[in-house]
Amino acid sequence: MNLVVIGTQWGDEGKGKIVDLLSEYADYVIRYQGGHNAGHTIVIGEKTIVLHLIPTGLLQEGKTGVIGNGVVINPKALLEEISTLNNQNISVSGRLYISESAHLIMPYHQKLDLESEKTKGNKKIGTTGRGIGPAYADKMSRSGIRICDLFDQDLFRERLETKLSEINTILDHIYHAPPFSLEDIYQEYITYAKAIKPYVINTAQLLNTAIDEGKDLLFEGAQGTHLDVDHGTYPYVTSSNSGAGGASTGTGVGPTRLDEVLGVTKAYTTRVGSGPFPSELTDDIGETLRENGNEFGATTGRPRRCGWFDAIQVRHTVRINHMTSLALTKLDVLDGLSEIAICVAYKVDGKTVTEMPSSLRSLETASPILKYFPGWDESTNGITSYHKLPQNAQNYIEAISDLVGCKIDLISTSAKRGETIVRKNPFCSP
Repeated sequence: MNLVVIGTQWGDEGKGKIVDLLSEYADYVIRYQGGHNAGHTIVIGEKTIVLHLIPTGLLQEGKTGVIGNGVVINPKALLEEISTLNNQNISVSGRLYISESAHLIMPYHQKLDLESEKTKGNKKIGTTGRGIGPAYADKMSRSGIRICDLFDQDLFRERLETKLSEINTILDHIYHAPPFSLEDIYQEYITYAKAIKPYVINTAQLLNTAIDEGKDLLFEGAQGTHLDVDHGTYPYVTSSNSGAGGASTGTGVGPTRLDEVLGVTKAYTTRVGSGPFPSELTDDIGETLRENGNEFGATTGRPRRCGWFDAIQVRHTVRINHMTSLALTKLDVLDGLSEIAICVAYKVDGKTVTEMPSSLRSLETASPILKYFPGWDESTNGITSYHKLPQNAQNYIEAISDLVGCKIDLISTSAKRGETIVRKNPFCSP
């Protein structure tokens, strides 16, 4: 079984917990896009672990983690993360592999990211300022530096010198910022090269061989489908393909070798940063969701914007990723609400719209058309049997499934690994 796990909304859906849970049944867990702007939070007993680059599956003993070619890597951040895990007695030695073709995030990428956001004023994208977008821009303009380039020191110096001549000119003439030193960056990254070399291999070959041998692979998406650079709410998106298609391009595993796509969705909706959000709640209910759900970014700590579940958004995700099942998270956050709403359509320019508009202007002006459901007073926290859920909670779950056109196989009732309702495990036979 080769399973892709993706976010269905704007990220922060709880993919980390779901991947951690399913990693027990996989041999390999693979990150295929994004950078250290993504944060997956996993609660194991009394311990909370936040990962940014390293695949979540490495928290399970005996699993192999892979960082694919589609990820952009800040080597300093990667080495710090490895060190943090080592300090918690979680060794990745012999269990972590990094694609030799993955592109590097350089110090000037972060600087460009921050300076570019400053110039946008109230039109800023809301990036994490970690250099992700500029690194992907260099990749697409064929001026990026890959991990394998580090191991040819003459080539690395040559490519870095060429790039810095361009970057320093931009910093001087456009942003009026000081230049970067060729020698400083060169020496810093040569040091990183020595530290990461034991992990670096041809991961496309590794993964395809693993499939040939009958191994089970779990592909771990970062962010969410509506932050996908092609299918998201552009330009308020990330710089990579966070949908299921990215699993192939970001690893070198062909699409016909992928068996199922599991989408992770919250029982409500959140978004970090700027961009349209038709079902957003700016009242006391929105604040209640934020506080009860601890809706603050794992990477930045930024408060997340909260709103009702958007069935239009998730149905679109189901379609373009050909999703086979859903995992619903944070159901317990809705406990105690007397009434719960689902956005079932938008009102745009006086017309009812039931499909996700591509136009940014349409999304920015869209108002939600809501369908209301009775809430429940009972606690769902920690429940592991579907039939023990309050009837109104079951009704709400079935309504979501019907509205988005996808079955819900997993339901998370707390942040803890074991507190999940498993109606069907995608790695197990029916």
